[in-house]
Amino acid sequence: MSYDVDKPDEQWRAELNPAEYAVLRQAGTEPAFTGEYTDTKTKGVYSCRACGAELFTSGTKFASHCGWPSFYDPKDSDAVELIEDRSHGMVRTEVRCARCGSHLGHVFEGEGYATPTDQRYCINSISLRLVPDED
Repeated sequence: MSYDVDKPDEQWRAELNPAEYAVLRQAGTEPAFTGEYTDTKTKGVYSCRACGAELFTSGTKFASHCGWPSFYDPKDSDAVELIEDRSHGMVRTEVRCARCGSHLGHVFEGEGYATPTDQRYCINSISLRLVPDED
């Protein structure tokens, strides 16, 4: 897969701290209920911490109580890339930044949340950077 932002691994390692690198570039997961945006209600846009692409808005963020920030829809349909993930003995759908290929989290469907899409984009806080709206 070719991405608009394509950097050698050494450059990603230099630009991201070890925890960011583990999640964004190695598809790791931050521990539940530890991320800075898990319960944030600030209005704004959530961008990719690796490349700055706008991914989600506060208007689609909801309280799923799963331990990670949850959104029911990306900002734009082409902002994220969905990939089948068969790791850890499960079949899940991985969510990546469509601009740089960084791992963001996973998306789940049919869990019964009262959202317009019946989807839960379960995203690592460490994959995101919140840019608050200017009031």
